[in-house]
Amino acid sequence: MGLLIDGKWVKQGYDTLKTGGRFIRTESQFRKFVTKDGSSGFRGDSGRYHLYVSLACPWASRTLIVRNLKGLQNDISVSVVNPISSENGWTFEEYEGSTPDTLSNSRFLYEVYLKANPEYTGRVTVPVLWDKETNAIVSNESSEIILMMNSGFSCGNDLNFNPEEKKAEIDEINAFVYDKINNGVYKAGHATTQQAYEEAFTDLFDALEVIDQRLENQRYLVGNTLTLADVRLFVTLVRFDVAYVGIFKCNLKRIEDFKNLPEYLRDLYQTPGFGDTVNFDHIKNGYYRGFGNINPTGIVPLGPIVDYTRPHNRDRAYGI
Repeated sequence: MGLLIDGKWVKQGYDTLKTGGRFIRTESQFRKFVTKDGSSGFRGDSGRYHLYVSLACPWASRTLIVRNLKGLQNDISVSVVNPISSENGWTFEEYEGSTPDTLSNSRFLYEVYLKANPEYTGRVTVPVLWDKETNAIVSNESSEIILMMNSGFSCGNDLNFNPEEKKAEIDEINAFVYDKINNGVYKAGHATTQQAYEEAFTDLFDALEVIDQRLENQRYLVGNTLTLADVRLFVTLVRFDVAYVGIFKCNLKRIEDFKNLPEYLRDLYQTPGFGDTVNFDHIKNGYYRGFGNINPTGIVPLGPIVDYTRPHNRDRAYGI
């Protein structure tokens, strides 16, 4: 973790002393949009955009999944950073499964930010959607990048994972999942007081129970239709047992210990476009070696053994 300040990288975590030991995520600063007609200044053309991601990061992995679901693999190029955040933040140093910065041959991701804005001050995060035409960062907010990919490109397929008639319900469940689960694991893991940790821990597992019950009689979060809400939940669930149970102390139950979540997770993992974005080596090394403030020894656990290719039966259970 760190910040760009006056063009220099500063290794710095979140200052929880000001927040009662609670983890407060900062807002993304690049928030422009790609649209089909280009009215936003960024038209959704094939080959125009480049995506910077980490396979360890759940937020970045959302964008890879939607890129797959929308058939945009040949339209949006990708660079994958080294999963282990260095003293200089995300790096393009060689690591199996990572790639160089094929656009500008940067060594560190912060250099990409400075190319977009030499006066940028703030956190350097993934994902980053880069516009090759104007040499600018369009967005570093994953929740908005996946919306752009869903409906802002003239290429790809016509599938819609955020249908108008379901948007209100999708938005409602997204808000709940983000606060209590997606960000909830970070609130627990980065808490620096017992009270802050216990609050986040309790909210997290209460929310998981709510979602588990919700999935009792429907295949997906919003009925029997796969939506962006499922993408957003999946990236946290697939990291839960291999990372969050251990390093973030989210150990009341594993996902495998719930009633409906294990089969739901396997169902998504086996859906084309999901499982091939998951790299457990990147995930485990990214968390256990990347958060030195939480795991100063950098030791990466050998377990657990996970198999998300086992049958899930949810398609047959709901007649789909």
